[in-house]
Amino acid sequence: MKISLSPDEAAFRDELRQFYRTQIPAEIRDRVKYGHELSREDVVTAHKILNDNGLAVPNWPVEWGGKDWTPMQRHIWQDEMQLASVPEPLTFNAQMVGPVIAHFGSQELKERFLPATAALDIWWCQGFSEPDAGSDLASLRTTAVRDGDSYIVNGQKIWTTLAQYADWIFCLVRTDPNAPKKQSGISFLLFDVKSPGVTIRPIKLIDGGYEVNEVFFENVRVPADQLVGEENMGWTYAKFLLGNERTGITGVGRTKVKLGVAKDYARQIKSGSGTLLDDPMFAARVAELENELLALELTQLRVVSNSTEGKPNPASSVLKLRGSELQQAATELLLDIAGPDALPVDADEIASPGWAQRSGPSYLNYRKTTIYGGSSEVQRTIIASTILGL
Repeated sequence: MKISLSPDEAAFRDELRQFYRTQIPAEIRDRVKYGHELSREDVVTAHKILNDNGLAVPNWPVEWGGKDWTPMQRHIWQDEMQLASVPEPLTFNAQMVGPVIAHFGSQELKERFLPATAALDIWWCQGFSEPDAGSDLASLRTTAVRDGDSYIVNGQKIWTTLAQYADWIFCLVRTDPNAPKKQSGISFLLFDVKSPGVTIRPIKLIDGGYEVNEVFFENVRVPADQLVGEENMGWTYAKFLLGNERTGITGVGRTKVKLGVAKDYARQIKSGSGTLLDDPMFAARVAELENELLALELTQLRVVSNSTEGKPNPASSVLKLRGSELQQAATELLLDIAGPDALPVDADEIASPGWAQRSGPSYLNYRKTTIYGGSSEVQRTIIASTILGL
């Protein structure tokens, strides 16, 4: 496998590097780099700048705003974005529902939704998980019953990320309760979250934030022409979507930035006659994480290079599994550097620095990375059965 960049690829990288660091507002990039919460306006601002310059949805078909890029160019596009601490295009739009509509939706759905989805004129949220259908997603109970030109949707979704900002939801619903396999009776439906009968209720997380929500559906009437693809084929579309999501979750560039920030803070902390970064045990821990990241990056390059367009790649489970573990390791490193200074949170006029106070909530928040997008246990099962043939 070729791991060095050609002159053209290096020029492509340098052009993107310059763009990200000059065209995306520095205050937004600093909030990403140092772990501050982004507002809805921050996300929209960055996304629209990227879209206006053709950099929001390069993995889409060219006719809908995508780029005829090589796998290496796509990797460089995302890696440099993460290294510059640019908020990535909203994943629900760019990596999830957009590609599904582009590959499986009718021409009418494509024309109606893809331009607005690329531009973030519609903010999408994901209606997949339910109280009794998380890792075993195929056990979902939300129903959609055909009634003339509509479906009537009843049920509940949970852990719906940023639904408080959303305009529309893409939702897995059960359209055939009598299907011989539970995966066979599921469909992929799109609808406005402001539709009568939709209720969104925030869930307070362990880090004190309100990032996820419960969403309830009570006799929600959804036009039948907002069904993606064929009825009862939603499981196929969901697997396609999750393959895209798991590859994007890897986050090598983001974790590199976290490690860089951690090293900067370690240089400020005295230890013995030097700093914490000079401590042999600490330096070895950092080196081990950096080596693990390099191994993951090379694996990611192999997966991207060998992916078949439009088909799920089970190797994305390897990336999701290890990438999420290393993200957690980086936040744990920051927490350990902060030490007792991590205990206060949002406390003013005390000696504990702000970055240390954020390290605790960040560590707690990142416990989710080995759960969302398919838990680590699910990923190991996929790897064992699909890749290793066990």
